[in-house]
Amino acid sequence: MDRKILNWDTLDSTLVSINKEKIVFTNGCFDILHPGHIHILEVSKSYGDILIVGVNSDDSIKKLKGPTRPKISQKDRLRILSSIKYVDYVLLFEEETPLKLIEKIKPNFLVKGGDYSLEDIVGAEFIENNGGQVKIVKLLEGHSSSSLIDKFEN
Repeated sequence: MDRKILNWDTLDSTLVSINKEKIVFTNGCFDILHPGHIHILEVSKSYGDILIVGVNSDDSIKKLKGPTRPKISQKDRLRILSSIKYVDYVLLFEEETPLKLIEKIKPNFLVKGGDYSLEDIVGAEFIENNGGQVKIVKLLEGHSSSSLIDKFEN
């Protein structure tokens, strides 16, 4: 298994080994990877030392996006994301939101794309109450998984 792909069992020891470093966390479905994702990952990494990416499981994406999603399996999405140079670790989560994961990791920075407002970001209150910062990254215009999927299917 790729050393960058964590699970709940390996997360604890990884967090202990990086305890002095600034941790950045972002999350998403990453169903069809595109330049907008790369942009957010690159900017996210610039905020700290270690970038951990939470990835929605196949089941959680189906609940969020409908029965025809994801287009790419969770195993393949983890593998693709782990190959990106800005990403230090990836971790799958089964829930519809990454709150449990955020509370476990306690990152210094929580990063989301500009399609979110602070009030809508899951875990923002927890991060700010624990001395961290929430960052919203401006999106690259014209790049979204949904618009790509629509283009391919129509």
